[in-house]
Amino acid sequence: MPTDAFPRSSGTYMPEVMFAGPDGRLEGRYHHSNEPNAPLALVLHPHPLHGGTMNNRITYALYRTFENMGFSVMRYNSRGVGRSQGRFDGGIGEISDAAAALDWMQMINPNASGLWIAGYSFGAFVGMQLLMRRPEITGWISIAPPAAHYDFGFLAPCPCGGLMIAGGKDDMAPEPAIHKLVDKLNTQKGVAVDYRVYPEADHIFAKQADKITAAVEDHVTRAMGQQHMALAAD
Repeated sequence: MPTDAFPRSSGTYMPEVMFAGPDGRLEGRYHHSNEPNAPLALVLHPHPLHGGTMNNRITYALYRTFENMGFSVMRYNSRGVGRSQGRFDGGIGEISDAAAALDWMQMINPNASGLWIAGYSFGAFVGMQLLMRRPEITGWISIAPPAAHYDFGFLAPCPCGGLMIAGGKDDMAPEPAIHKLVDKLNTQKGVAVDYRVYPEADHIFAKQADKITAAVEDHVTRAMGQQHMALAAD
């Protein structure tokens, strides 16, 4: 199956893709929406050195959520994960991988009506880094961002608001550190973070996948409605 070219006819579905990354070819799964000029979503997986892949349960749930909302959506394995070439690069190379995935999606969908990024754990860090580099991103989802382990000070100013989710019993991404990050973002002009905490959730969110799906659907639907109203008012 040729994987660097994609037929642009509406309704085409290609689950497996391989595309060029900065350090070799990258493996992904891509759903092409039936809707013309559908918005795009890119989903980023947890830390590769801790078993994070595009098949992670929360990553997959995010992918299916955007698919069900009519998005064209991709999840992919960063360098050195699964069939993706290259080696783990401590975050810097992984940001470049995310940019390459976004480039591929935009090549296939040149007239997309919006662009969202969604990351879980380490993927949330990579996603927020990508947010600062790509002004065309219109919304973001950040689940259990590792705010106690990485400096998120680069979000100054944050280009737009988004949804941030934390677990009250998460030892790897402690809620107080995430709450502090949310408070800082909410002080920025024009930025409003939708912050949701699940008190019983740890880092795996073993019993909260359905709640995360509902939260993402709710936030994205409301945010896109507000964006459409703002465009209509201009």
